[in-house]
Amino acid sequence: MSVDRQNLEIAKIQREIENYLSLRSTQMIFDYQETGNNGTRLDVITVNPRHNQSFLFHTTRGYDKIDALKQMLTYVQEQREKKNSYTIQWSLQGDNELHTSYFRAKDITEAIDKLHYGRDPNNMTVFSVVLNPIS
Repeated sequence: MSVDRQNLEIAKIQREIENYLSLRSTQMIFDYQETGNNGTRLDVITVNPRHNQSFLFHTTRGYDKIDALKQMLTYVQEQREKKNSYTIQWSLQGDNELHTSYFRAKDITEAIDKLHYGRDPNNMTVFSVVLNPIS
């Protein structure tokens, strides 16, 4: 596949994911990391426009960017709703505002890891983590 076709395919799948989640491109970051022999790791990060903080949405791995994206698309279409829903109330150190964020995760530990992704956990205070009822 040519580089141009590959880039077009990557952009197309990223838009599908954004559309499926009803998020704008400014609210999602697709972070690709080459992992050597293991292929590509894709971290999808969401950005909350209200408080401008970013959080890990989900991680997939594939043999290349397109494969990792296709796995992410499958996750958002089929698997995401199978995970538990958590509400976390938190604040940043030195900030008096209480924030509320929502995560899908297999357990509380994974939800907190998603909250802490890319930041120093010592700069945050977590006030509560609640497993939301199944609707």
